[in-house]
Amino acid sequence: MAKNHGIPGLKTSSGVLPKLIGTAIAIALLALVVKYPADAATWAKNLAGMAGDVIDGLVSFFRQIGN
Repeated sequence: MAKNHGIPGLKTSSGVLPKLIGTAIAIALLALVVKYPADAATWAKNLAGMAGDVIDGLVSFFRQIGN
């Protein structure tokens, strides 16, 4: 019997349309990075900052619940 070596929690046997959409998004992101590297870096930095803010907010929330 073959073992499943995929990523846990990720469905790898999806249909053609989701794979096509994922490939189109990956190509668009690659083109964005190649054509506009400064803009892509700014957006990535802003997204990382927002993710940090979300994490800080969640930590603060859980700390207040614990008190």
